[in-house]
Amino acid sequence: MTDTAHHQLATLSQALQAFERGEHTAATLSTLARQQTTLLTDLPPRYGEVLLNLLDRLESGALFSEESCSFSQKDLVANLQMWLDKARGVVPGPN
Repeated sequence: MTDTAHHQLATLSQALQAFERGEHTAATLSTLARQQTTLLTDLPPRYGEVLLNLLDRLESGALFSEESCSFSQKDLVANLQMWLDKARGVVPGPN
């Protein structure tokens, strides 16, 4: 994995934390995540598929109130964090 992929993983992790603090909207987080192209290219294809699915659900959920949406934002954030944790296992730290 490249240093760029490692940096993009850190950027995505920081963006998720900012979203949880209310500093980013779902759309902002999604856009930023989709821009991490080196990371998505360096990871196995299934990682990209899962990430894009989670982001689509997060964006869809943001259009509705928590009660009327079938996607729990809290669960989606937990799943995004799990995705980040697993991606960290594939993207080693810089040497």
